[in-house]
Amino acid sequence: MPKAKLAAALFPNPLPAPEDLETRYPSRNLPEGARVTRFAPSPTGFLHIGSLYTAFVNQLTVRATGGVFFLRIEDTDKKREVEGGVQSLLESLAAFGIVPDEGTVRTDVSHTEEQGAYGPYTQSARRDIYQAFAKALVLQGLAYPCFCTEDELSTLRDEQGQAGAIQKGYWGKWARCRDLPVDEAIQHVQSGEPWVLRLRSNGNAEKRVPFTDEVRGKIEMPENILDAVILKTDGVPTYHFAHAVDDHLMRTTHVIRSEEWLASVPLHLELFRACGFKPPKYAHISAMMKSEDGGKRKLSKRKDPEAAVSWFARQGYPADAVLEYLMCLISSQFEDWRKANPAVPRESFPFTLKKMSASGALFDLVKLTDVSKGVIAAMSGTVLAGQATVWAREFDPQLADILAAHDGYLAQILAIDRDGAKKPRKDISRYGEVREYVSYFFDELFKSELPLPDEMTQENAAAILDAYEYSAGDDKDAWFARIRELAVRLGFAASPKEYKENPGAFKGHVGDVSAVIRAAVTGRPNTPDLWAICRVFGEERVRGRLRNAIDRIKK
Repeated sequence: MPKAKLAAALFPNPLPAPEDLETRYPSRNLPEGARVTRFAPSPTGFLHIGSLYTAFVNQLTVRATGGVFFLRIEDTDKKREVEGGVQSLLESLAAFGIVPDEGTVRTDVSHTEEQGAYGPYTQSARRDIYQAFAKALVLQGLAYPCFCTEDELSTLRDEQGQAGAIQKGYWGKWARCRDLPVDEAIQHVQSGEPWVLRLRSNGNAEKRVPFTDEVRGKIEMPENILDAVILKTDGVPTYHFAHAVDDHLMRTTHVIRSEEWLASVPLHLELFRACGFKPPKYAHISAMMKSEDGGKRKLSKRKDPEAAVSWFARQGYPADAVLEYLMCLISSQFEDWRKANPAVPRESFPFTLKKMSASGALFDLVKLTDVSKGVIAAMSGTVLAGQATVWAREFDPQLADILAAHDGYLAQILAIDRDGAKKPRKDISRYGEVREYVSYFFDELFKSELPLPDEMTQENAAAILDAYEYSAGDDKDAWFARIRELAVRLGFAASPKEYKENPGAFKGHVGDVSAVIRAAVTGRPNTPDLWAICRVFGEERVRGRLRNAIDRIKK
């Protein structure tokens, strides 16, 4: 009876009964072995690459078992919430193909909604649900109100420090409100004093709680002894309590989260036990790390621009490349699998949590760039042109305008040494490099430079360009035969081998002659296939570039 009076004083408004909530959210009807995972971000800023990594692992786990992956928004910390944060999170996830099966979903560019039978999927809309279970804990004597002020809690911590307590916090003899008489507690409530609700922990500092982590294996940790806050003064739950209630009612089977939450497992297991819930299985994955000064540190939102997934979009890394790279971090076996299965969708990779590394996932931008080169090299000229154009519209409007004025031209350019090639070139690692890669094709971007080969004199270069005549009708063999004939006529060797055998007899070799023509047409010493470039340029532009180069030499 006293506990019922205390519960009524703490929760005077009608609340659903826990048993009714159990009926409202029944066990999911899924195939045996199917897993239910969730990604549960707070809308407090940009999506971190480590959070994308976590969401990706959650989705992979579900896809491998035919389960359900849902998105829950943990928005109980209103002070840190960012306007438009939920929409931004959903946009970032969708850009990388992370689309939940249920929960908070994006319906179009500016709207979100909830889909699924286990909502609300936004914690701020679940207040009555949390309070229903909190009230049940009070009725069982497993939770109690605490009226200690911040000053009193600070004094308590000082006392613990002086006494050499094994742990600082609200526990044992320092839990001053734990054994407060019920009538006195009710009097405090009725007088309007602020209170928080605390778990009445049954933990023993000398005992350990064993559990199996799906990534790290068997672990033992000291039992929780803290009377942790489960409801704050505004009646909003702490993360710990909301996590237990939500993952139980949403029937989550596997909680896959960052290793920073590993220390909270004893408390979470105690909360599940106190509420009468079966706990989910836990998998704590490594934080995203970065090399620095010979050591490692966590990738920082404050220090590292690449911590934000939006940075990858601005740089122009294909989403597919980022996911391929994350797969390399998720499983050390993925790279070998990918080499053996270059055209197979990565969803076919036999993923398992148990084979993930428990050590830090080291973010390596050089490795990402290499992976991205491979992903882009596998694109056709048309596909790459389309993707680069979409990127330019958002991040390089000037380039987008130039491309729009030359419809279809970019696809022709990017098809060179790509479409039909056994080993496509890997010159481009991100869409942000396309401007520089193709700039010499556009008069608006062309830099009229003339990088001549070593030992090539201005006089000899002028003679080559004066004598060279481009014919758009020549196939590749005929085109090169003209250059070889020109080289011999001007005193250059017909081949590098011939020149090497008797260098004093020649001004250079046919490759040097080609290099002069390349420099005149493109302004660069190295390019893809020059014959193909000239075909895309068209005869008029090639001849114009040659004339301009001669004029520059002769000035």
